[in-house]
Amino acid sequence: MTKYTELKRDRRKFLALTGLTLKEFQALLPAFVEAYECKYPQDRTLAGRRRRRQRGGGRRGVLDTAEQKLLFILIYQKTYPLQVVMGELFGIGQSDANQWIHRLLPVLRNALTAIGVMPERDGRQFAQAERRKDEPQDYIIDGIERRRQRPKNPEKQALYYSGKKKAHSDKNVVIVNTRSKRVGYLSPTYAGKTHDKKVADREQIAYPKRAILRKDTAFQAYEPKVKQTHQPKKNRVGKS
Repeated sequence: MTKYTELKRDRRKFLALTGLTLKEFQALLPAFVEAYECKYPQDRTLAGRRRRRQRGGGRRGVLDTAEQKLLFILIYQKTYPLQVVMGELFGIGQSDANQWIHRLLPVLRNALTAIGVMPERDGRQFAQAERRKDEPQDYIIDGIERRRQRPKNPEKQALYYSGKKKAHSDKNVVIVNTRSKRVGYLSPTYAGKTHDKKVADREQIAYPKRAILRKDTAFQAYEPKVKQTHQPKKNRVGKS
């Protein structure tokens, strides 16, 4: 069974499974605890009714500490396994894994929002959100794809087939601060066939006026109102 007390001793494995270093995990933990207590007050049941007996009675669960709860939901988010696999990793049944996932996802979202690391989802609000950050306004924009199950419908097969990845996928456009490595913007999800520039155009992303934006050739002719844009040029065939 996966335990925080054991996994934290292997920092490489900890980073691979959670996507966070141990230091980042410990920095997130207080906000996660506060968000959990706010979402599920100690004097209330999960259904929101006032408790008739003291919290903690009965058999101790596997996810009995805040560290174990946070570890569980981070591993789910980082590796995205089947729920039955999550159950096997933490010594619980598939139905219990399903309940914990739905219980902890909003808590994690609220905790990340509280410490200011959740990306902006509305492109038109990106500039305003970035003005509150004390960081150099140097960004890189790129399209990212995630494989998905091959649709049975022929029309959906064509829509989600990505010629670049040679697989069926979902696509998002992200904007990352090149200095802090923070994801500042995450677009809605599009079908894998959608071109990167088309996603950026549709979302009407507003940038800080003094921003520097770095992009690849998938954003050819994408010239938003920023201080400067940078795009690498491909060498011609046979040219060094």
